[in-house]
Amino acid sequence: MTEDGGPDGLVRGRHETPEERADRRWAELLQELRVAQTGVQILFGFLLTVVFQPGFARLDDLGRDIYVVTVVLGAATTGALIGPVSLHRLVTGHRLKPQTVTWASRLTVLGLVLLLCTMVSAMLLILRVALHGTGALWLVGGMFVWFILCWFVLPVCARCSARRNDSDDR
Repeated sequence: MTEDGGPDGLVRGRHETPEERADRRWAELLQELRVAQTGVQILFGFLLTVVFQPGFARLDDLGRDIYVVTVVLGAATTGALIGPVSLHRLVTGHRLKPQTVTWASRLTVLGLVLLLCTMVSAMLLILRVALHGTGALWLVGGMFVWFILCWFVLPVCARCSARRNDSDDR
C-alpha cells in the first residue's frame, strides 16, 4: 500500500479540506433540494385547493380524514425540505458549514420520508374516489413499495455494493 493510495497504488477519493468537502456537499444537497422542493410545492399547492372544489362536500368522513392527514403531511414535508435553507441562513458566518451540511442532509432525508407519506396519502385520497373499491388500496400499496425501492432500497444497495468493492480492493 502506498502512502496516499490503495494497495494497488491508485489514489482513492478526493483531496479536500473539511471546508471544501462541506462546500461541495452543500452544493450537491442544494441541487437535490431544488428537485424535491418543486414537486412538493406543486403537490402542496394542489392539496390546498381541493377543499374549495365543489366535489369536496361529497367526500365521506374517511375521505375528509385522509385529506386532513395529507395536507398536514404536505406541510410537514415542505417544512423539512425548506428547513436546510433556513438552517444555512441562520448559521452562516459561524464556521459551522460541516455541521450545517450534516443537519441539512438529515432534514432532507426526513423530508423524503414525509414526501413518501404525503404521496401515498394523496394517492389514497384520489384513488378511493376514482375506483370506489379495494383496488385503490392495492395500487397505493404497490406504489408505496415502488417508492421505497426507488428512494431507499436502491441507494442502500448501492452503498453496500460500494463498501464490498472497497473492501475487496484492500
